Amino acid sequence: VVVHKGRIVAERYANGAHKDMPLESWSMGKSITGTLIGRLMNDGAFKLDDPAPVPEWRKTPDDPRAKIRISDIMRMSSGLRFSRGSPEDIPGYHDHDLIYSGAIDAFQFSITRPPQFEPNTFGRYRNVDPMTLGYIIRETVRRRGEEYLTYPQRALFDKLGMRGQMLETDPYGNFLLSGYDYGTARNWARLGMLYLSDGVWMGERLLPVGFVKFVSTRAPGWRTPTYGGMVWINGDSAWNLPRDAYAFRGAGGQD
Repeated sequence: VVVHKGRIVAERYANGAHKDMPLESWSMGKSITGTLIGRLMNDGAFKLDDPAPVPEWRKTPDDPRAKIRISDIMRMSSGLRFSRGSPEDIPGYHDHDLIYSGAIDAFQFSITRPPQFEPNTFGRYRNVDPMTLGYIIRETVRRRGEEYLTYPQRALFDKLGMRGQMLETDPYGNFLLSGYDYGTARNWARLGMLYLSDGVWMGERLLPVGFVKFVSTRAPGWRTPTYGGMVWINGDSAWNLPRDAYAFRGAGGQD
């Protein structure tokens, strides 16, 4: 789907897919998580540089995780230990996959991981960070006396006219937006248009001023200029696109 000035100018599907079919979007869901953080920020719930509101990290006065900010987690630079088969990881079944197949409370498992690196010093692609953001979203929404499971629909999808977006949960009712999400190409186009309009939709500001610039700017902890804040960026010009391009990306070529 190609959108220009708010209108679809090209659209093509293959292999039996069509415009109304929700497709597996995989890690594009991480960008939904980031967007929901932006929605709560716009409501004044917290700021990017606030310490992450995770009580688990404040049980003892010397817990180094208390220094982790929301911005660090958005940049996949929290520094929490979470294995994925990299050289620094121990052998065995990796945490990155366990949240999908372990039938565990993915949020609780993620926020209880120990620190491995100083926050905002080492960026790497790990599901621990979007899961921790999901925990923050859930707890913030519940503290406001609102229903968590309907929050994405109410706060984001209904605003943008995104119909039929499906988000799966773990057995404990936590959205697994690191990968278990389905949406039509047109839905994703609407979300992209929100970012292209700097977080404003139909005259209403849905994301705070400066949020889009933050997510599309290189995360300083990453060794390569390829990641921003829950979105991928083109800082190394690997894509045949302008260098300031950024994208919601998932496994299997989902963009």
